[in-house]
Amino acid sequence: MIAALYSGGKDSTLAIHRMWGQSKKAELLITIVSENDFSYMLQKINVNWTELQAQAMGIRHVFHYTKGEKEKELVDIESALKQNNVTELITGAVASRYQADRINNICSKLGIKHYSPLWGMEPIDELREISQSFNAIVTQVAAEGFDESMLGARIDDKMIEKLQNLYQRYRINMSFEGGEAESFVIDAPLFKKTISINKARKEWNGSVGRYVIEEARLVDKG
Repeated sequence: MIAALYSGGKDSTLAIHRMWGQSKKAELLITIVSENDFSYMLQKINVNWTELQAQAMGIRHVFHYTKGEKEKELVDIESALKQNNVTELITGAVASRYQADRINNICSKLGIKHYSPLWGMEPIDELREISQSFNAIVTQVAAEGFDESMLGARIDDKMIEKLQNLYQRYRINMSFEGGEAESFVIDAPLFKKTISINKARKEWNGSVGRYVIEEARLVDKG
């Protein structure tokens, strides 16, 4: 069983896309839902909509749940892989050694082959690929320099320029792996349909902001 750990964000979606091009087609998307808003391993914002993304890609999808406690959440990830008889795993890690080492350890323990096709990719190269081929939006910000206007905004050339400026000033991780932000993919090359967000709300407390999708549906492309 070839599975992918899937958050609905740009990294995990691009990883699936890349492996598809190498004839490693994900047969199952596993979304781990955390009770902790600031899990060290997992994205939480809008993960309930990953089921819609899976439908758009025509890939089977399951949810698994965790309290999201540091290190303890790894037991729940391991359990999810075992329960679904995963033999090969795709993840979207780009630069987080914390995440990559822990997934590698789990895969080694279970005899699972781990694919991390974005590992070591330059953030600017990833962002440009996302802006050219995907429709991905920013759904959470939690770092100095980020502002409310970025919530719900598409990752396009204008956003990339803004992120480059933030990198120059604050040395942010432009791939967001330092927890600076989260994203959600609305459309991608593998999507047979695109996601239409019918209702969403912004939450902003002056330092952390979220774009919460409340209603969404699949629509035909074009």
